[in-house]
Amino acid sequence: MQPLHHIISTREYSREMLDEILEMAEKLEPIARGEQTTKIMDGKLLALLFFEPSTRTRMSFETAMLRLGGQIINMGSVEASSIAKGESLADTIRVVSRYADAVVLRHPREGAALMASEFSSSPIINGGDGAGHHPTQTLLDLYTIKRESKLDNLNIALAGDLKYGRTVHSLCYALSRYGAKINLVSPRELELPKRIVDDLKARDIKVHIAHSMEDVIDEVDVLYMTRIQKERFPDPAEFNRVSNSMRITEELIENCKPNLKIMHPLPRVNEISPAVDKTEHAAYFKQAFYGVPVRMAILCKVLGVDI
Repeated sequence: MQPLHHIISTREYSREMLDEILEMAEKLEPIARGEQTTKIMDGKLLALLFFEPSTRTRMSFETAMLRLGGQIINMGSVEASSIAKGESLADTIRVVSRYADAVVLRHPREGAALMASEFSSSPIINGGDGAGHHPTQTLLDLYTIKRESKLDNLNIALAGDLKYGRTVHSLCYALSRYGAKINLVSPRELELPKRIVDDLKARDIKVHIAHSMEDVIDEVDVLYMTRIQKERFPDPAEFNRVSNSMRITEELIENCKPNLKIMHPLPRVNEISPAVDKTEHAAYFKQAFYGVPVRMAILCKVLGVDI
């Protein structure tokens, strides 16, 4: 297998590359579920450098590596690391990348993963960089859509925080490889940045902008909801104005397509009613699990390990 040296963004990935990773994930799913075992990563070390809080990304990478027979080293909290003494990210990467075979980096600054790749002696996997990219989330989102709905001829609504939501930014570009119709549903203050909308249209992608989920809910195959992220707002007053403006309830989805699937990168706050969890439309907890086989496939691809 030809390894990928770094995974920084899915924006430039071909459909063939995306499909290859999704097919690998499907083969690895029985191992992710614990139904089969393997030691194909025996002797390999994965370093986790998380400068922002994380549950699903961090733990799913840990699970993925351990299920493959590899091991983990973890920086732990920023306060307990040399970062608290003023060490630069570049120097941290120079050191840690020599300890491990690959490094997963999450950082609040957009572009941090790309910068880290310039100083690293091991592959860098972007675990999320500010409001920029989150490529492994994008790949697990694609996998969820493939397993729970369809990728070809998809009609999808991306809803909530489209301005600051890095998961949505990455997913838009990946969906453009499959010719999806993309409905962008958000408060006016949180619309997808114009540069991304223009780029999608230049790729001949059908883009529909709406400000109410009622406008699209009866047409879409997948509804991808995101929370209004307080930590992404430079202005707290702006957050307070829009935080409760969009919510998925049982009443909202009464007239939706029978096979509608609702996704969410999690964590949720109040944007999806708990009552929706019990419906056949809820796919977000499956989505969280699918992060394990997808990240297993990514590790195999990055480290050139055949399955």
